[in-house]
Amino acid sequence: MAEHISLAVIGGGPAGMAAAVSAYDSGITDVTIFERENELGGILNQCIHNGFGLHTFKEELTGPEYAGRYIDEVKRRNIRYETGSTVLSVSPDRQITVVSREKGMRIISADAIILSMGCRERPRGALNIPGMRPQGIYSAGTAQKLVNCEGCVIGKEVVILGSGDIGLIMARRMTLEGAHVKAVAELMPYSGGLKRNIVQCLDDYGIPLLLSHTVVDIKGKRRLEGVTVAEVDQSGTPIPGTEEYYECDTLLLSCGLIPENELSLSAGVKINGATNGPVVDDRLETSTDGIFACGNVLHVHDLVDFVSEESSRAGKNAADFIRSCGKTKNEPVIVRVTAGNGVRYTVPNTIDAANASGDIHLRFRVRNVYKGCTIKLISGGSVIYSKKKKIVVPGEMEDIIIKPEMLSSVSGELVAEIEEGAV
Repeated sequence: MAEHISLAVIGGGPAGMAAAVSAYDSGITDVTIFERENELGGILNQCIHNGFGLHTFKEELTGPEYAGRYIDEVKRRNIRYETGSTVLSVSPDRQITVVSREKGMRIISADAIILSMGCRERPRGALNIPGMRPQGIYSAGTAQKLVNCEGCVIGKEVVILGSGDIGLIMARRMTLEGAHVKAVAELMPYSGGLKRNIVQCLDDYGIPLLLSHTVVDIKGKRRLEGVTVAEVDQSGTPIPGTEEYYECDTLLLSCGLIPENELSLSAGVKINGATNGPVVDDRLETSTDGIFACGNVLHVHDLVDFVSEESSRAGKNAADFIRSCGKTKNEPVIVRVTAGNGVRYTVPNTIDAANASGDIHLRFRVRNVYKGCTIKLISGGSVIYSKKKKIVVPGEMEDIIIKPEMLSSVSGELVAEIEEGAV
């Protein structure tokens, strides 16, 4: 017979730990975290730079320190966690198949499940860069683990493709390790990372950021010898005659993160094409009853503090689901949340206006850089929320707090949009 637990949390990174702690504090003590690595903490264990925790703990921490705070909270509550345990599948009826060296393969049923598997990096194969496959090409996250956790020297002359936060941070890290970072090339006309990382990791070390540029060729058969970088037009097509060759022995790829949702698909969860994460409502519940999602498996965050806050809400809502057996107090009144002008996606995708009992965080990313603009929420032609901003950028997530009383004038659809030139 299958084992049974109240709440299964899949993933022991910052999202999973915050969700488990919140569920426990909300009265559901029969919680188990399943983590495939040999220790809790997730990606934070290799992020030895500081800058974490300013929102959550009101102090600046390194990644391992931030993870350590939540590991302590998990242990203090005696929340069960199984490391070295890989979840192979999740069924729509909330059964998980998990395998580990110590316990073999098991089937476990749960009253509720929280998906917090995080994300993975986009590989070179998805980038269509011509050339051979020599040694010296790494994803930025892999390079980070090799340098920070394994103590490896991976190269001395470096080019980085993509200006996501990991790529920016690795530009600084490689420089501090004695390497020469020649350039960071970015396909888009804007950086995909936080402004503070551009300043602290590139500007402070004199590393050039080449916007609207990409790698068009890789030279080297056994070991990387160099790369050719070219400027691109508005459609992302390389412009002939703009090519420049950089001699290097290392190419780091920081070209985007993809939520890990294979387990979500096995559970019948509907996926949002814009985020590659689950479609969720204001309780962070997916399209499959009793299965919730939070953190980078839902949508890629810029700050781990936002991951923890979001995951805490998921844990509380999962606890409420278990106690109420999935029944809502009032007849649902569903409001569809959509992305309007200038907005790429929204989380959540729906709001139950009749059962919203607390503040709702509406988070989204914009499509481009907009200066002197206004963020608006519109329903039925009426503006229910408006906020002026000097600048919004794709690399930084926006967060609007919707009060329950604001929903009284909302019906059918709520549109988030950017009005340009309004400041």
